[in-house]
Amino acid sequence: MKKIVVVDDEADICFLLKRFLSKNDFIVETAQNGKDGLALIEAISPDLVMTDFRLGDITGTELLTAIKAKRPNVPVLIITGYSDIKVAVSVMKLGAYDYITKPLFPDEILVTVKKAIADAESSKNEQVEYAAAVEVSDTATVKPARRGYSKSKAGYVMGQSDISDNLFRQVDLVAPTNFSVIIYGESGSGKEAIAQEIHNRSKRKDMPFVAMDCGAISKELAGSELFGHEKGSFTGALQTKIGHFEMANGGTLFLDEVSNLSYEIQVALLRVVQERKMRRIGGSKEIDLDVRILVASNERLLDSAKSGKFREDLYYRFNEFTIEVPALRNRKDDLMLFANTFLESTNAELSKSVKGFSDEVVDDFLSYSWPGNLRELKNVIKRATLLSDGDLIEEKSLPFEIVNYRKLKDLDEEPVSVPIMAAQGNLEMADGDDVKPSLKTVANEAEYDMIMQVLRDVNFNKSKAARLLNIDRKTLYNKMKQFDI
Repeated sequence: MKKIVVVDDEADICFLLKRFLSKNDFIVETAQNGKDGLALIEAISPDLVMTDFRLGDITGTELLTAIKAKRPNVPVLIITGYSDIKVAVSVMKLGAYDYITKPLFPDEILVTVKKAIADAESSKNEQVEYAAAVEVSDTATVKPARRGYSKSKAGYVMGQSDISDNLFRQVDLVAPTNFSVIIYGESGSGKEAIAQEIHNRSKRKDMPFVAMDCGAISKELAGSELFGHEKGSFTGALQTKIGHFEMANGGTLFLDEVSNLSYEIQVALLRVVQERKMRRIGGSKEIDLDVRILVASNERLLDSAKSGKFREDLYYRFNEFTIEVPALRNRKDDLMLFANTFLESTNAELSKSVKGFSDEVVDDFLSYSWPGNLRELKNVIKRATLLSDGDLIEEKSLPFEIVNYRKLKDLDEEPVSVPIMAAQGNLEMADGDDVKPSLKTVANEAEYDMIMQVLRDVNFNKSKAARLLNIDRKTLYNKMKQFDI
């Protein structure tokens, strides 16, 4: 029987969780403060820890850090109130498996607990299989043997084709070093998962892996997110905030879409990278840092440097090693392996038992260009699995653009037709049944053609497309929504 430790300062929560989980064949021990919880974890070596984020003696962050320092492979579930979800998500970046919000629902708890324990066991098995697959040559050069595939904590599936094997070898080569790495790849191709895989195979694997999406944070907040701030340092700074650098201290910091950082933040970032010290915004104390930095971009940073968008000296600081993550359209030998892996996880998530894909669907998948890469494939399979009512996913469950991709490509047509424009009120009816386009219709069609052409030219990189179209990202998103792109 699997052992679980529950840490919560509310006796009623401890009692209810112990009674419920015990009825579901788990051995459960409880503690009502962090100190007793740590002692209990040390004593019984549990398979899972569930802890409230707000404890009387220590914070959830402190407890999680202490657990991971001694038991790095034990999954930790954070119990939190709805208002603390943002805090809980940040704690997940420090190694928590997942969070559960109050009020607690038995079915949700049981599914999450079982999945956490199963994933932890699967991770252990993969590590054993990987160790067994490593071949050591006479010159003591470590060379990983070809594996079928593995799945990283971030959900990225490594394939078994030559191109995937080459990617694997690059990860294995650079992971044990402290090199900064630039990871290039299209949106949705799995850049963050590759960064996570590098961290997992490094000497820092038991320390935090912290990811920051630079494209999703405003210029005003980027400095605070990276470096933190002191209480009262600016309007709205109601309490001291720990930044991503401090959160990642001793571990790995991953900066996704790093070229979106403003020039001012790049200057501050360069200083931190050079000196390995930082100060919180509004603070005077220097904080020593030991952080490995991995960055990702879907555009060439050297090109951005030459155009003045990205500091050239910062680029050279990051460019100690480069990894190219291939687009899914170039990995067709792996595509159905990815598809079946996503189907398996989706079946578990939706409690369904779809067994595979019809021959027509396989042909559609192999013919489609997958501009959204693995993220698009995963979302398509989740949608199709939900819609499927048989043993196989059929064409009727797939999006229009995938089923009709070859036909549209052969005819060199766009997946938006005149009737769609008519439904939007952009056509005027003339005498009889003829449809004559209005001036607005012609303008809309020209605008649609231009947006689609630019998106294709930049492989659906929305930031780059917006710049080429001389509009901001928000306007581009609104246009894409208007034209159902």
